Amino acid sequence: MAPDDLPAPTTDARTCPLSQINAFDPDLLQDPYPYFARLRAEAPVFRDPNTGIVSVSTYDLIMEVNRQPLVFSNDFATALRSGSTQGVDQDEMAILSKGWPVTNTMLTADPPAHTRYRKLAAKAFTFKRVEGMGDYVAKVTNDLIDTFVADGRCEFKSAFANHLPMTIIADSLGAPRSDMGRFHQWSDAFVVQLGGVSDKAARLDAAEKIVEFQRYFVDRIEEKRANPTEDIISDLVHADLSEEGDPRKMDYSELLSILQQLLVAGNETTAHSLTAGLYYLISNPDQLARVKADPDLIPGFVEETLRYLTPTNNMWRVATRDAEIGGFPVKAGEMILVRYGSGNRDDAHFPDANRFDVARDNARSHLAFGAGIHTCIGASLARKEMVTAFPILLDRLKNLRFQDGRNTFRYSPNILLRGVLELHLAFD
Repeated sequence: MAPDDLPAPTTDARTCPLSQINAFDPDLLQDPYPYFARLRAEAPVFRDPNTGIVSVSTYDLIMEVNRQPLVFSNDFATALRSGSTQGVDQDEMAILSKGWPVTNTMLTADPPAHTRYRKLAAKAFTFKRVEGMGDYVAKVTNDLIDTFVADGRCEFKSAFANHLPMTIIADSLGAPRSDMGRFHQWSDAFVVQLGGVSDKAARLDAAEKIVEFQRYFVDRIEEKRANPTEDIISDLVHADLSEEGDPRKMDYSELLSILQQLLVAGNETTAHSLTAGLYYLISNPDQLARVKADPDLIPGFVEETLRYLTPTNNMWRVATRDAEIGGFPVKAGEMILVRYGSGNRDDAHFPDANRFDVARDNARSHLAFGAGIHTCIGASLARKEMVTAFPILLDRLKNLRFQDGRNTFRYSPNILLRGVLELHLAFD
C-alpha cells in the first residue's frame, strides 16, 4: 500500500476511532502498543477500511493463522514486490529485469516448495553446527569490543550490534569480511522491498541494490561451484533436490532467493535484539542487577528481550480462499498483517505483558521468530549469538549507562521490522 493512499497521520491512537487511524504513521510506529491494545480489546481481527488490510492481533488468533499455512499463504511476494497491493511498478520491474527472476523459496513460499527448500537451507543451522560456534562467537564479540572499549563510550548499534551478526553470516557464507558494508546495504534494500509501504524512490533504489546483490552472489556461486569450501554457499551450490524426487541442482534464482533470506534473517533482527537488550537492562536497573548477579538468567533475559521487542513486529499473509479467523470472515486474496508485536504483549498469554521481566517463566513461548512451519530458520543461531555475547558485554563494559543527552531512543519507521536506530552508551 503506497503511503500516499493512507489517511493523514494520527495524533492519538488511544482515543481516535480505529477506522481513522493510519497504522503506517511513522509516529504511531514509534510506540504501537496502545494501538495494539485497542485492537486486541476492540477488534482482534480488524479490516482497515482505508487499506483493506486485515490485522490479526491476539496471541491465540495469530497461532490460529500460523497453523493454516495453505489457507493463509506466505506467497505474498507478487502483491508487495512494488510496495503496493495495487499492482507492479513498471519502472521497478525494468530495473529488476537486469538481474535474475524471483523464485519463492522459504519465507514467500508454501508447501510443498517451502518444505523442499527449507530442508536444504536448514542444513546450515543444525544443532551440532550452531552449538559448536560458541567459542567462535565469543572471539568475534571480544574482537569487536576491543575496537571501542578504551574510549569509554560508543554508539552501540553501529559499533557492535550491526557487526556481530553480519560478521558471522559473512563468514558462514564464505564471503570476505571486507564486503560487509555492501551486505548491510543489500539487507536494507530487501527490507524496503518486503515492507510494502515505501515510496517509489526508495523502491527504485532498493531494486538497484538487489540487482547488485544478485550479480555479486552469482560470482560467489560460480567460485564455490569450481572450488567448494566449508561454507553455506558451497553446501547449497552442490546440494540437489533428490530427496524430493528431483535430482537437479538449484538454479541461480533459487540459490539467490535462499541467500537473500539468510542475509536478512542473519543480520537485521539480531542487530536490533542485541541493541534492545542493553537498552532494556539500562532502563530497568533492577533487572540489570538481577542478570549481573545471576548469569543463569541470561537465556531467559534473551527470550524476554525477543518478546518485548519482537524485531519482526508484523508479517504478511494472503488468504488463498474465503475463510474465517476467530469467526471473522476473510475473503480470498485479502492481505493479512499478522501482528506478532501485539501477540507478544497479550496479557492473556503473558501476564503483565508490558513489564520487562528477565525471569518471566513463559518468555520462550514468544512469537518473535514467528510460529508454525515459517518459524525463523536462523532462530537457533540468533539465540547462540545473544546468549554468548551478552555475558561478555556485561562483564567488559562496567557501569553501563546512557550517554547524557545523546539518545533519542527512536525506533525504525518500518511496518515489519522494529528496533532502536541508535544507542549511545557510556561505561567504565
